[in-house]
Amino acid sequence: MIQGENIHKYFGDLHVLQGVDLHVKEGEIVSIVGPSGAGKTTLLQLLGTLDKANAGTIRIGEVDVSRLKEKELADFRNKHIGFVFQFHQLLPEFTAVENVMIPALIAGKSRKIAKKRAEEILAYLNLTDRLHHKPSQMSGGENQRVAVARALVNHPNVILADEPSGSLDTKHKEELHQLFFDLREKFNQTFVIVTHDVSLSKLTDRVIEMQDGKILLPHNL
Repeated sequence: MIQGENIHKYFGDLHVLQGVDLHVKEGEIVSIVGPSGAGKTTLLQLLGTLDKANAGTIRIGEVDVSRLKEKELADFRNKHIGFVFQFHQLLPEFTAVENVMIPALIAGKSRKIAKKRAEEILAYLNLTDRLHHKPSQMSGGENQRVAVARALVNHPNVILADEPSGSLDTKHKEELHQLFFDLREKFNQTFVIVTHDVSLSKLTDRVIEMQDGKILLPHNL
């Protein structure tokens, strides 16, 4: 599903990623852990095509995203990659169903089809009674489930999550973690999750540990 080889990333003179190699199989749930400054979020941004590596290759499915131009990257990102962030980043002026519809509309789906797909996912996530609520009218856990629905709306190859439960209380955190595994069970969904949450990383199929821009324990790849 994801194959990264010899990935390097510089910010000025700072060598943030120093020859990272990794692979993630389809349907796998992988966590990336390590101290602050290890390069975890930078790696996730590169895998998500939000930034470009200075060297190395990244393949998602059959596509070498390293070779795509900006417009092609934007289109690929919209159709094949879902994102979940620590703070849900929903648009406050839109309802739950409208927030979830946005990536589908960007992908060129009709409003009718986008709305139907958004309602189906929100129903699966037990949010039917929140379809027309705005973020300010929902709890943190509900908003994060809406964010997951938004990530799923275009049937992505992979969902990339950056500290997805970092802003949630224990109850909602456990519910979100279980949701990831339920989605893998139902849709064979692939997840790559950057987290400091030990309870989450222990649940994942595999833990990739980073330090100083490198992946530790390469035999675990």
